[in-house]
Amino acid sequence: MSKAIGEIRTAGFILSLSILGLSAGHEAVAQDFWQQTNGPNGGFVRAFVMKANGDIFAGTIGGGVFRSTNNGDAWSPVNNGLNDRYVQSLAINNSGHIFAGMELNGVFRSTDNGSSWVPAILGLTNLTVRALAINPAGRIFAGTYSEGVFCSENNGASWLPCDTTKTPIPIPQVEALAINAAEYIFAGSYGDGVFRSINNGKSWFQINSGLNNTKVVSIAINASGQIFVGTDGGGVFRSLDNGNNWTPVNNGLANLSVASLAINKSGNIFAATGYRVFRSINNGDSWTAIGVDYDILTLGINNSGHIFAGTSGVGVFRSTNNGDYWTKVNTGLTNTAILALALNKNGHIFAGSYGDPVFRSTDNGKAWTLANNGLFDPEVGALAINSLGQIFAGTLEREIFRSDDNGASWRQLITPTMTSVLALAINARDEIFAGTGDDIFEGTVGSGIFRSTNNGNSWTQINTGLTKTDVRSLAINKSGHIFAGTGGGGVFRSTNNGNSWAAVGRANLSVTALAINDSGHVFAGTLVEGIFRSKDNGMSWEPANRGLTKTDIRALAINKGGIIFAGASNKYIFIGTFEGGGIFRSEDNGQSWTAVESGLTNNSVLSLALNDSGYIFAGTFGGGVFRSTETTGAAPTATTKSATNISATSVTLNGEVNANNLTAVVKFQYGRTAS
Repeated sequence: MSKAIGEIRTAGFILSLSILGLSAGHEAVAQDFWQQTNGPNGGFVRAFVMKANGDIFAGTIGGGVFRSTNNGDAWSPVNNGLNDRYVQSLAINNSGHIFAGMELNGVFRSTDNGSSWVPAILGLTNLTVRALAINPAGRIFAGTYSEGVFCSENNGASWLPCDTTKTPIPIPQVEALAINAAEYIFAGSYGDGVFRSINNGKSWFQINSGLNNTKVVSIAINASGQIFVGTDGGGVFRSLDNGNNWTPVNNGLANLSVASLAINKSGNIFAATGYRVFRSINNGDSWTAIGVDYDILTLGINNSGHIFAGTSGVGVFRSTNNGDYWTKVNTGLTNTAILALALNKNGHIFAGSYGDPVFRSTDNGKAWTLANNGLFDPEVGALAINSLGQIFAGTLEREIFRSDDNGASWRQLITPTMTSVLALAINARDEIFAGTGDDIFEGTVGSGIFRSTNNGNSWTQINTGLTKTDVRSLAINKSGHIFAGTGGGGVFRSTNNGNSWAAVGRANLSVTALAINDSGHVFAGTLVEGIFRSKDNGMSWEPANRGLTKTDIRALAINKGGIIFAGASNKYIFIGTFEGGGIFRSEDNGQSWTAVESGLTNNSVLSLALNDSGYIFAGTFGGGVFRSTETTGAAPTATTKSATNISATSVTLNGEVNANNLTAVVKFQYGRTAS
């Protein structure tokens, strides 16, 4: 408690107190609510471009552009002015100007080595730009999702459709562009193969003879003018006659989804696939796997011949010896997707990610280390910690792992046939509940809920009454009642430890997050309709969305003072239209919400967790983990008391402020009373 002023009336004047501002979590204070922690590092690298001076630029999905000035040893974000962080393509002209093609907002240009960016979209009628190329004269070509190729003659200041002759066959969904020494332009289309222009893009003709897979996603041209295209599912095709004819060249290429191709000065060809990098030293006649056992999205080669591989979730790998050995180089590349967060009694933070399974921080996010020994599944969608400090990790690859040593090592638990593990919850008796969801990639239906009463050593499926088995979230109240949020089936409740379930509330909701406060009120976050609240153990529900401007809720957390935090993710409304996410706070039990986003440079929020001191951590898609700059505690309250020792020259002012572990700024007011 701290002393403050109560309302005092004396000699015709009034003194009063009010709480003017707070140093933690309240917008009256200029300090940002959020700060990005130092990781975890890694992420989704979609494009590279190398400058002649050795600087490397990496375009990422969700994290914008990163720059390295030391050959990839360290990276820094360079996103000033970049209001779209979903980078699909990069290109650089002879003046060193950099162009970034975006998933949503067209093209951005930087003329100062990435330090700042400006939109360059005038005339672009489709703002999803998957490919960029620049010819020696500086003409820029932008391949779009649905309207073919656009051209700019003035460094991106304005654009026009390249095709002035109305090519009989339009070019849809351009995924790749390349220009040969004769300045012929080749466009790869997903579904319509390869198009060629011999007149600077004014007209295009389809050239697919022999190309029996037309899902073209990458193009590379060697010094002899031979063209190689990578396809989704058909491997690599080669043309020796400027694209007139194509031949598959896949001998030894074990994965036929080729996202990127790159050719070094020696003519060695490198193919990035859904699993591993492959190399050909004989012009594509045969291929050999050379490492990086991850889903590779892009490749780049610098002037020294060093190869860089950008992955889906794991960041960047570098090889300085033609691909024989690879090193992960992610320092400063904070572009990870954090699907789950959990904190133990010591305040150690565990982050489940997409790519590298688990990271750990023992210093509040200042440093992160991989904690993956024995945990071989790459995507961790759920984390939970029992009273003994043992950690459980549920993966999207249908497995559950346990660590008995604070994440230093993991052991795979023997589980029944499960689908993706999306939720874990542990009751007061340390019994574990696992919620599993639909696998959209495998086309399998979720396998519902499993329970373990022996620390995960064995599991029993407990689906009696659970008519929707796509389980996205779990929560347990003080009475041991379990709530399960499902995809499209609303909320189910069990009052007998999971032995049977009953639907409670609306049946058509996709419930991705659940949280329960100390009063037993249940909050359900949904994909489309925001947040619902139940004050009667789930028997009835009401919308709780006033002030909630984003409705794709992926995470809920409640602190000791009852303040609720809701994390919303980015979402597509339709192709080319995107709605941002963010974090919202309610101090009145969900009656109203306010956005708390200052300092949150990535607003696609997937997970939330609080430590015992009231600091809140947010896991994002593409930005790693953020942390509140101060404890979130309950809102301060003020109590006034009568003044004492009143005289003509002095007065003792009495009152109290309960700051709830925050620093309250108290306003003193002095004025004349009404007569």
